[in-house]
Amino acid sequence: MNIQINQMTTAMSRIAIGCAVALLAACGQSTSTANTASAPGITASEIKIGSTQPLTGPAAPGYSEIAPAANAYFQYVNAHGGVFGRKITYDYLDDGYNPTTTSSATRKLVLQDKVFAMFNALGTPTHLAVVDYLNTEKVPDLFVASGCNCWNDPSTHPYTFGWQTDYTIEGKILGQYINQSLSGKKVGYFYQNDEFGLDGVKGLDQQLTSVASRQNYVPTNTNVTPQISALQASGAQVVVSFSIPAFTALALLTAAKLHYNPIWVVSNVGSDVPTLTGLLTKFSNGAVGGQLLTGMVTDAYLPLVTDASNPWIALFKHIQPTPWDGNVLYGMAAAYTFVQAIKAAGQNPTRAGLVHALETTKLTGGPGLAPYGYSSSNHLGFLGVQVAKIGADGSATTVGPVYTSSDSGPINQYSGTPATPPSNGIPS
Repeated sequence: MNIQINQMTTAMSRIAIGCAVALLAACGQSTSTANTASAPGITASEIKIGSTQPLTGPAAPGYSEIAPAANAYFQYVNAHGGVFGRKITYDYLDDGYNPTTTSSATRKLVLQDKVFAMFNALGTPTHLAVVDYLNTEKVPDLFVASGCNCWNDPSTHPYTFGWQTDYTIEGKILGQYINQSLSGKKVGYFYQNDEFGLDGVKGLDQQLTSVASRQNYVPTNTNVTPQISALQASGAQVVVSFSIPAFTALALLTAAKLHYNPIWVVSNVGSDVPTLTGLLTKFSNGAVGGQLLTGMVTDAYLPLVTDASNPWIALFKHIQPTPWDGNVLYGMAAAYTFVQAIKAAGQNPTRAGLVHALETTKLTGGPGLAPYGYSSSNHLGFLGVQVAKIGADGSATTVGPVYTSSDSGPINQYSGTPATPPSNGIPS
């Protein structure tokens, strides 16, 4: 009888030890102290974050996929033990790309839902309506889904950080490409009439000395015939477009109707091929599709979505195989960066501690083509892009090296090598 009891005790001990080892392995880290409720939105078992997103409205096509994709990555992390044993809860609310709605939704997330941080809130005009509020409340405002250089203002907005390459840097590198590869051609601009488009124009103007026509649009007016007609009348052979996907598609269709065929150079945010193909088909009632995209020039700060050999693409497609496009890639890559940041903030993070971690920890090993710019004096995200060109089959091909810059400094070729994801797909 005693032998049987001893055998049972030994077996149970082995099971307990095995379970503990398995738990630590699943978490990906060991903890020497207990999890505590260290900040609003942080409990012993949960990290609650929030966001505003255009799930409806003019920016919804394509962009409405970003938050669900980020959430899919968070669920993947949760299924593998979470972050220091905590599960990430991501609450994203629809603002319809309307700044008034953004304001009320943001206050709900902060005051009622008591999120620890805002994550990847989308839109330049929308987020400008709440950036002061979030910083006054000292809520970490991480990785705004907009390339406005206004997020890089540590003295006024110490809690806000950009993520994607800012539009001024992007405009500079696209302008350099035009000078080098499309030299001698007349250039025109088509851009959104807010900080999104204006920041892009700032970068372009640092490289291009002569512009045949400058045409802007507002996202509440879908008639862009006057703007495209003016570009055609100016003789612009190259049109640089800083536009959300719906207005990229409207511009392409309008130009086709006018028998106007410039070379289109389009900002990353408005050039996702699957999104544009769907919009072109929808707006033309099936008469036109992705053929209008052939020859378009754009840029990338993440791996190309059609590069099946890239390990980041394989990882993220494994987590969410459909839908699959640049917006899904964007959401998952931003979520990966958030997990890097929250781990760097330690087992029991505080809001100020998360900001300090981003400013002092060199985040490496992520899916970006260029390095991050984070420091105590710089809240920029990726510092550069690689130019790409869209072929007849809808796939993109990179052109030349990755370039990096700042809003006012020189453009430099980046010599770093791409990282590969961890074996389990979760940053250590």
